[in-house]
Amino acid sequence: MSKLSAMTGAGAWGRVVGALRGLPHMLREDLWTSPVDPVPPAGTPGSPVWRPAFGLLLTLGAAVASVWHVPDLVPHGAAVPEYVVLLVVCQALALLAGLWQPLRAWWVSLVLMIVSVRIAEPTTAPGDMFPWSGPEMALQSGALLLLTLRVQPRRAVLALALSLLAGLVSSGFTTRAHNYSLDVGASVVITAVVIGAALRALKEARGQLVVQSVLTEEERARRTLLEERNRIARELHDVVAHHMSVISIQAQVAPHLVENPSEELRANLAGIRENAVEALAELRRVLGVLRSEDAAADGVRHAPQPSLDSLGELIGTVRRTGVGVKAETTGTPRPLAPGVGLSAFRIVQEALSNVMRHAPGASARVEVGYHSAAVTVRVTNSAPGTAHAPAGGGGHGLLGMRERVAMLGGDLTHGRTPGGGYEVLATLPLEDPA
Repeated sequence: MSKLSAMTGAGAWGRVVGALRGLPHMLREDLWTSPVDPVPPAGTPGSPVWRPAFGLLLTLGAAVASVWHVPDLVPHGAAVPEYVVLLVVCQALALLAGLWQPLRAWWVSLVLMIVSVRIAEPTTAPGDMFPWSGPEMALQSGALLLLTLRVQPRRAVLALALSLLAGLVSSGFTTRAHNYSLDVGASVVITAVVIGAALRALKEARGQLVVQSVLTEEERARRTLLEERNRIARELHDVVAHHMSVISIQAQVAPHLVENPSEELRANLAGIRENAVEALAELRRVLGVLRSEDAAADGVRHAPQPSLDSLGELIGTVRRTGVGVKAETTGTPRPLAPGVGLSAFRIVQEALSNVMRHAPGASARVEVGYHSAAVTVRVTNSAPGTAHAPAGGGGHGLLGMRERVAMLGGDLTHGRTPGGGYEVLATLPLEDPA
C-alpha cells in the first residue's frame, strides 16, 4: 500500500512539474502568438452592424477618459508637461486600436498603465484612489472588454489575472500612504471581462444557430429535390412501361403479319419480345419500390398520365376555385412525346398552383406555343389583389419545374413582371437532346 501511495504521489508530482514547465509556453501562446478571432467582413453573416456606431462611442469615451486622466498625472496648479499629453494620447489610441488588434492593444494599455501609475504616485493626494483612478479603470476595462470579445475565455482570464497582478505590484512601490483602490478596480475590470464573455457567448450561440439553420435549409432542399425526382420517376416509369408493353405485343404479333417468316426472323422477334418482357418486369419491380412509400399513388396506379390534351380540364378546375384563367394556343398543335407532354402539363399545373397559393386574388394566363423544334408553355399572373395577403410558406413547384426541364434538355425562366405579377416560361425540345 505504501509503495502504491508513493507511486501515486510521484505521478501527481510529475504532472504538476510538467504543467509548470509548460506554463511559460502556454502563456506565450495565449497572450502573445495565438491570433484573435477575425471580424467578419461587412455584409457577411455574423458581421457586427453596430461596429461603426460602437467605434464612434469608443472614440468619444477614450477622449473623455484622456482629458479626465490628465489631472491625475500633474500636481494641482502645475503646467501640463508634454510627456503627460503624449501618455494620455497613447492610452486613448491604444484603446481605439483594440477594435482591430485587441491583444496587442491590451499589452500596450497594460504597459502604459504601469507607466501612468509611476508618474501619478508622487502627485496623488492621500485621499485619492491609487493605483487605479477612475480614468485608469475605464481605460483598462475597455481594453480587457475588447480583448474578451475576440479571444477564448481562458485567454481573457489570463489577461485579467495579469492586469490585476500589475495593479497589485504597482501599489507596492509607493513613497507615501494612499487610499488603495485595488478592490474597486478589480471589481470593475472583472465586470468588464464577464460582460465581454457573455457577449461573446451570445455571438457564438447566434453563429451556431445560423449554421444550423443553413444546414437545415440545405437538408430540406435536398429532401425536396429527392421527393420531386421520385415523383417524376414514378410518372415517367408509367410512360416507359407503356412503351415496353407495346414493343412486347408488336414483337409477338409481327411474325403473323409476314408471309412465310424465316426461322431467323422468328428467333429475332422472339428475342425482342423476351427482352421487352424482362425489362417490363424489372421496370414494374422498380416502380413498386418507388410507390411503396406513397400511399396516394396506389389509388391512381392505373390512371393514364396527363398531357397537354388534358389542359382544358385542368384550367376548368382552377376556374372553379375562383381564379380567372385565360388560355391561348399558338402554332399548330401536334402529338408530343409522352415525356414532353407530361412535363408540359405538370409545369402548367405547378405554375397555376403557385398562383393560387402565393398570389390570391390574381388572374392568370396560360399560353402554349407549338414551334418547329420545341413547345413552349408560359404562365403569367397579375399582381395579388389589394385586399389579399400573400400566403406564407414555400412550395416545391419551381424545383419540380427545373427538374423536368433539365431532364428534357430544355430551358426554364421565371421571375417577377413589371406590374408586380409573376411569369414562368418553359421551352421543351420536341426531339431528344441526346
